[in-house]
Amino acid sequence: MEPIFTRFTNKISDLAGRPPAFAVAFAAIVVWAILGPLFDFSARWQLVVNTGTTIMTFWMVFVLQNSQNRDRIAVQAKIDELIRVSDAENRYIGIEKLDERQLKEVRRTCMQEGTDAREAENGVTGSDCQA
Repeated sequence: MEPIFTRFTNKISDLAGRPPAFAVAFAAIVVWAILGPLFDFSARWQLVVNTGTTIMTFWMVFVLQNSQNRDRIAVQAKIDELIRVSDAENRYIGIEKLDERQLKEVRRTCMQEGTDAREAENGVTGSDCQA
């Protein structure tokens, strides 16, 4: 079932992001608006667009989330590979699995290491940075 869902969501995501999809959606709303006077702007006339847009929004949430999940995993795999083959520290591979507190600590440590490296490069010591 998963390969079928993935192929389906890939295709829908690709099609939905193209100009013709926008043109079709725009044209549908224009036709709906033009038909308003013909249907006396009735509740049924309004229900048609409300129902249609609700259903499409509901479906697109899952399509877009699937696409975003795959993109995130692919980007993370690429970053992990760059870390693995470079002089970067392998301890950063897989940190996306840490909880928020742990990630903030890793980020704080990286920021401090970056500050220290810049100061060392410029010949500035910690005491020189104080205001």
